[in-house]
Amino acid sequence: MFSKILIANRGEIAVRILRACRDLGVPAVVAYSEADRDTLAVRLADEAVCIGPAEARKSYLNQPAVISAALITGADAIHPGYGFLSEDASFAEACAAHDVAFIGPSAEVLEQFASKYAVRRMLAAHGLPTVPGSRGIVTDLNDALAQAGEAGYPLLLKPSAGGGGRGMRLVRSPREMETSLPLARSEAQAAFGDDSIYFEKWIEESRHVEVQVLVDQHGNGIHLGERDCSVQRRHQKIIEEGPSPAMDDAARQRLRDLAIRSVVAAGYQSAGTLEFLLDREGNFYFIEINCRIQVEHPVTEAITGIDLIREQIRLAAGERLAMTQEAVAFRGHAIEFRINAEDASDNFAPQTGVVEELWLPGGPGVRVDTHLYPGYEVPPFYDSLLAKLVVWGDDRAHALERGRRALAELHIGGVKTNIPFHRGIIDNPTFLDAEVSTNLLDRVGPAAFVAAES
Repeated sequence: MFSKILIANRGEIAVRILRACRDLGVPAVVAYSEADRDTLAVRLADEAVCIGPAEARKSYLNQPAVISAALITGADAIHPGYGFLSEDASFAEACAAHDVAFIGPSAEVLEQFASKYAVRRMLAAHGLPTVPGSRGIVTDLNDALAQAGEAGYPLLLKPSAGGGGRGMRLVRSPREMETSLPLARSEAQAAFGDDSIYFEKWIEESRHVEVQVLVDQHGNGIHLGERDCSVQRRHQKIIEEGPSPAMDDAARQRLRDLAIRSVVAAGYQSAGTLEFLLDREGNFYFIEINCRIQVEHPVTEAITGIDLIREQIRLAAGERLAMTQEAVAFRGHAIEFRINAEDASDNFAPQTGVVEELWLPGGPGVRVDTHLYPGYEVPPFYDSLLAKLVVWGDDRAHALERGRRALAELHIGGVKTNIPFHRGIIDNPTFLDAEVSTNLLDRVGPAAFVAAES
């Protein structure tokens, strides 16, 4: 096991990793930007070190600053969390060059899985069904128009180098292709330093389902079930739950088995998530793999009782999986509500401000991951995620009951959040009947689900 871990991230995930380090008995250092000097992670850390100004490219994305922070504090491992440097092969390689472990896949594995288009082809060769799409990276507009003409519209343009909804564009006609392709390439270049774009056929009324896997450095792998992440805004998840209410047991088992077999065969290592689209006929199609811990990992922790961050750290230290597939037990149903500094009645416009009041829910089956405290100032520089409310129940109906109770208790004063959206959608028949699709909010509009504030 490592002697000291540098946490190169911020917000709730920095606090979450810090707690996992404490459970393992490993000292932790929190690397922070000047804008995050007074965050909860810094206050709770054994040590903390400033790595630069508020701008992410000068702090959390500044590889020399992050590695220097590890060397100066004597950390022999870096946990990148999610986002920022978490899937950067060059950063993993730089860590290895300085004898610092990267808590995630090796540089070689990250390089192998870096191109989403190449990964689709690779895992398809190992038995995963994939969404039909372009034959490769589109070279220019003429190539895109020619391939789109063969495949047929509508299509979804996607960046090969990254995700999170950035650079993705829905295209329904050649005219839209002419305007959307340059925008998608520009967004991909700005977000990932790579403007490579490919496309997939757009599946109307699809659901987003993903399988969590753990694979050690000795070729052993297990899946930890699936999560349904179909409630999204602008291709970014807002509510996640597990198991998926849209799949029967036979389809669920086939999806899980195919996912873990293919990813182990392809040589993956560490914690990872394979993402799929599920159509109305129940067919699933692989779309991408995330080579890191996910925001929604607590859903899986709630239904399996397995600490994913702890296991991710153990795997990075070269330890073998602590369990077999047969030993993984699934129990109940869990739902995660992402609490963001956003105004859902204004199309999720980002918000900032000072947290004047904070009332967190509790009781059986309720968990809140957050970095907030009264007096905390929400900065304008980063992602809008403030907290994750996770509820568990014996079944989905029980989890929904606890979700209503917890959302009614949750209060963040001083900053406008999307809590009213969650309070509204949890009683909406479309959500209650598990009839949501990934384009629901784009089609209906988020304001239709916002509950009146008391």
